[in-house]
Amino acid sequence: MIAVIDYGAGNLRSAVRALQHVGADLTVTDDPAVIAAAQGVVLPGVGATFDTMSELDRRGLSAVIPQVIAAQTPFLGICVGMQVLAQTSEEFGEHPCLGVVPGRVTKLPERAGKVPQIGWNQVRFANPDHPVLSGIPDGTDFYFVHSYYVDTPDNAIVAGRTEYGVNFPAVLAFGSAVATQFHPEKSGRWGLALLRNFVQLVQRSSASLDPQAAPRLA
Repeated sequence: MIAVIDYGAGNLRSAVRALQHVGADLTVTDDPAVIAAAQGVVLPGVGATFDTMSELDRRGLSAVIPQVIAAQTPFLGICVGMQVLAQTSEEFGEHPCLGVVPGRVTKLPERAGKVPQIGWNQVRFANPDHPVLSGIPDGTDFYFVHSYYVDTPDNAIVAGRTEYGVNFPAVLAFGSAVATQFHPEKSGRWGLALLRNFVQLVQRSSASLDPQAAPRLA
């Protein structure tokens, strides 16, 4: 079972529909106990980190997200769901985020032209062998809607990058966690492929922890 965290995000329904389309067994919840017990967790997001963190705090969810990531539960953060993993954000004034990854949420530079970036942009993979990126061609276009990005000093966790006035992380991957600045639920064939890969990662992880799971033939 995959827990999709409900904190009022604008893309919740589209993320849920896309996950169901690729075969996810999911529940939509803001219950920390349900999230902690899930075999996989998805944090969707649209909007500002300040508002998102305020809602996560208000609903008592700020602690459980780092806990499930630390427990190696497969986790997928989408857009603002990626940004809140950073230590701090400058959006609407400097404020703390979840502190799961090093770095700061920073505004796209004026030289990018139109901000926010809205539309398709190419993602170059730094870690194309990651299971969530399996079968997706390097240089695939995904759909972005954002004015801010995660500026992290840890290049080892950056699995994909995009250029828009600055070269910024479009995919983060560490442990069993993955996060995307783009919206896979709005990215057509290859976005669905990424979500399908994540669902399969959850299924494999769950099966490996189930002592009663039937052995798989090679």
